Amino acid sequence: MNEQELCKKHLVDLSRQADQKGIVLFSDFLNLNEQNIYHTASKEFYTKSQLFGGYDGSERQMVAFIPDALCYEWDYPIVCLKLIPQYPKYAEKLTHRDLLGALMNLGIERSRVGDLLCRDNEYFVFCEDTIYPFILDNLKQIRHTAVSITVFDQVRELQVQPSFRDVHEIIASNRIDCIIAKAYHMSRSEAAECLASEKVFINGKSITNYNQSCENGAIVSVRGQGRFVFETNNSLSKKGKLRVCFHLYI
Repeated sequence: MNEQELCKKHLVDLSRQADQKGIVLFSDFLNLNEQNIYHTASKEFYTKSQLFGGYDGSERQMVAFIPDALCYEWDYPIVCLKLIPQYPKYAEKLTHRDLLGALMNLGIERSRVGDLLCRDNEYFVFCEDTIYPFILDNLKQIRHTAVSITVFDQVRELQVQPSFRDVHEIIASNRIDCIIAKAYHMSRSEAAECLASEKVFINGKSITNYNQSCENGAIVSVRGQGRFVFETNNSLSKKGKLRVCFHLYI
C-alpha cells in the first residue's frame, strides 16, 4: 500500500470511528497533496467533514469528522503561538525556513504543525494543542535570535492575514497552463510539465488537465513556486485577451 492509499485509509477510518463513537475526531494538518486525497475520498466517509487551518486562507488544514446528531459544542484543537525577538534591536530577519527548521530540530513531526507566518518582527506558528506546551518549554532561540512565545487563546478571532503582492497581467485564456506560465514566468511547456508532475492545485485539488479553467477567486498553488489568488472580472484588452490579477502570497 503506497502513501496515498495509506492516507485515504486513515481518513476513512477516522470518519468511521467518529460515526461509531458519536464524537468529533480530527486528522493531523494535511498538506495540499493530502487535501487532494481528502477531496477524492470524501464519498467514502461515514460522517460530514470540513477543513480548517486556524485562520481563513490557511494552506495546511485539519479535517474534522462530524457525526450526525452531535449534542455538544466543539472546536478545532489548534493553537496559535506568537513569537517575538527578546532583543529586537539585535534580531535577525527570520524566514519560514528558519521557523520550520527550529521546530523540526526539536523532533516535532511536520504533520503536527500548520502554517507558519512571518510578519516583520512577529512570527506565528499554528500547531496541534497537544504539542504547544512542548514548544513553549523548548523553543528558546531561532538561529541566533532569542525569542519569547505567547499563546493566543481565541484562534478563530485572530486577525492574521497573509500578505500579497499584486501583479496585473494579460493572458490568452483562463486555462490553467496559461495562468501559471504567466504568473511564474515559465514557458507553456514548463507549465505543462508542472501539471503532468501533479504539482498544481486549485483550491487544494490536484489538477493535471492543462485545459482546466480557473474561476475568479480560486487559490492556485504550484509546488516549488508558491501560491496566489486568481482574480478576473472577464474584461478584455483591445486585442481580445483577458485582463487578470495575481495576488501572490508573500
